[in-house]
Order: sequence, then structure tokens, then C-alpha cells
Amino acid sequence: MIPGPRNLITDVPGLRVGNAQDDDLKSGATVLTADRPFTASVQVMGGAPGTRETDLLAPDKSVSAVDALVLSGGSAYGLDACSGVMDGLRARGRGFRIGEALIPLVPGAIIFDLLNGGDKGWADNPYRALGRSALDAAGEDFALGTVGAGTGAMTAMLKGGLGSASLVLDGGVTVGALVAANPMGSTNTPGERHFWAAPYEIDGEFGGLGPDPSGGLGRHLESRKLAAMLTGLAAPERANTTIAIVATDAALTKAECQRLATAAHDGIARACLPSHAPADGDLVFALSTDARPLQTPEHERSLIGHAAALCLARAIARAVYLATPAPGDLLPCWSEVNG
Repeated sequence: MIPGPRNLITDVPGLRVGNAQDDDLKSGATVLTADRPFTASVQVMGGAPGTRETDLLAPDKSVSAVDALVLSGGSAYGLDACSGVMDGLRARGRGFRIGEALIPLVPGAIIFDLLNGGDKGWADNPYRALGRSALDAAGEDFALGTVGAGTGAMTAMLKGGLGSASLVLDGGVTVGALVAANPMGSTNTPGERHFWAAPYEIDGEFGGLGPDPSGGLGRHLESRKLAAMLTGLAAPERANTTIAIVATDAALTKAECQRLATAAHDGIARACLPSHAPADGDLVFALSTDARPLQTPEHERSLIGHAAALCLARAIARAVYLATPAPGDLLPCWSEVNG
């Protein structure tokens, strides 16, 4: 397996990603779409998710394909980013048609970034407009770090962000991941120099420093996030979540996409410590563009799930590595701590 030419989820042919953010708000939205609907499912393994239209992605539900997926900041307010994406898709004539009705299908998920130092005193919910802007910006190339849904993200000790990575399997199948990394846990070992995901790094994509040589790691958990952002609040532990999309051009059914999403969650566990906690809303969407029939289905499905987990772990580390400082930040960036 080697990374695709962009090392982005858009190495999966036909996919496009767009970002929109408001730097004063310290929040934003990210949209993944394609030229035609795609098969998708989801797996939620965190205890505090925020979602829209995810029930229809269950394998037993009748909808076979969706038009876009949305990752957004803003907690429950951010779910309205999906409405802006629906507006834009409808204007393009995209959606599920029932008679004269046209209904774009746009599931989404959110992170909590309402207490990150940004100006949240809006009169009208800004996320619908951010969703529409992100859709309008969608293309094969897009920025990572402090952009889109990752604009206001924070890990336990450092700024989080938006990350992506890809792999091309030996047989030609492409797998990619896209993530807004805002976990309760840390993405870095104590000292914030080394990444938990370091064993999976390729070609120095997040610093090339290798694994932490220390032993006995993981027994002592600290959080600058809680200290800086949530002191004195009744439920400080709920301001988290890592939300992601994994994608492939391999032909998968809806049930197989759900299994792919489940396997990809291993990438969160490899990159964030702890993960899948009651305080996190950890969620992974998985999609197939249905472009490449599988030649050896049992073997290839296992490899695709493995590749998705590798991509997601790398994408989380890239999100943190590429985060950039901004006025009013509550936490430092990796580059500031290790400059």
C-alpha cells in the first residue's frame, strides 16, 4: 500500500471536499460530495454523538445512496450546515426524487467547539451559510489543519484540526479518510512531541519523529483543554468528539460500508488516548463510489478495512500537525510546542 497522489480522501476518484470557516467564530464546516449519489453507512462508538439523518444509513433502511456528507463544528447548531448543503444540491437538481419532489440526502455529524474562545454571540445560526459555502468550494484539492470543521477543534493538550490521508492497495483499490479531530483524549504522548499514531506514519507526513521511546505510556492522562476551557462548568467532559469519513472506490454494499466504518474506528483508537469514551461522540461514516468490482471479496474487504484504519490514524495526526495558531486560541499548536 502507498499513499495516493494527494494523500487526501479525494484520491478516491469522483470525490470532492470543500471547507468553509469563520475565524472570529472559530468554527466551520466541511462537505464531501460526488458527481452522483454514493452508498454510505455509519458506526457510532462514542457516548455523546450529535448527528443528522444517520438512521437512514442503517443497512435495513430503504435509502440506498446519499448525495453528500457533512462534518461541522457548532454542536447541535452545526447540524444546520446540512440544510445549507441541501439548498445547494437542490439548486443543482440533485436529490432523491419522489414525483415532483426533490430531496437531497445529506447526513451529518458535529463536534463541540462552542467554548473554544471564538465569538459565539450570533443572532442567526451561521452554520447553514457555512454548509452552503463549503459545498460551493468543493474540489479535489483542499486544505488541512485549522480549516473547515476542524477550525475550532482541540485535543486534550493541543489544537486539533481537519486531517486527511489515503492509501492505494496493491490491486488498485483506493481508500481514504477525512477527519475533524476534537477528542477528549490526547493525540500525543506526554511532552506533546511524539504522536500516538507514529508507527503508521508514511514519508514524514506529520513530522517524521517516530514513536516515543519511553515505556509505560498511557497511565497518566492530562488535559489542558479542560483546564483552559471548561473550569467550573457542570459537565466539562462533554465538549469533545472525533468525527470522520472513510471512503473507497471498491464496490461495497450498505452493510459492507457499515462494517468498513466499524473497522475504521480502530484508527481513532490508535491515534487518540483515550478514545470512544462516554464523553466523546466518536463517529465514522463509510462510503463506496461503487467503481471497482472486487475480485476476491473476502480478502479485499479485510484489506480495505485495515487500510481505512491506517488512513484514519494518520489523518488524525496530520490534523494536529498542520494546525496553525490564531488570535484567542486556548491551546497551543503542535508547531508552537515543538518549534
